[in-house]
Amino acid sequence: MFRFEELEIWQRAAAISRPLFELADQLENRRKFRWAEQLRAAVLSITNNIAEGSGSFSKAELAQFLNFARRSVFETANILMLVDGEGSIAEVEAHLAELDEISRMITGFRKTLL
Repeated sequence: MFRFEELEIWQRAAAISRPLFELADQLENRRKFRWAEQLRAAVLSITNNIAEGSGSFSKAELAQFLNFARRSVFETANILMLVDGEGSIAEVEAHLAELDEISRMITGFRKTLL
C-alpha cells in the first residue's frame, strides 16, 4: 500500500474526481473540449500532487506538494464556477462545498508539517 492511500485528503480528492471526470465527459459531448481537458487536468493534479508529495523524504517537500494540490483545488473550483455560469450542471454547489473542505483539510495537514 502506498502512503498516500492512507491519507484522508487523497481519499476525498479521489472520490470527488469521479463525478468531475463524468462532468468533463458531459462537457466533451457538448463540444466544449477545452473545458473538459482543463477540468480533467486540474482534478487529476489534486490527487497527483498529494501522491507525489507523500513520496518525499522531507516534510518541507511534502508541504510544497500539498500547496500545489491546494492550488489545483482552487483551479478546479474556478472551472466549476465558470461552467456553472453557463447553467451546465446542478451539482456545482455540492462539488464546490466538497472542494472547499478538501482545501481546508490540505491546509490543516500542511500546517502540521511546518
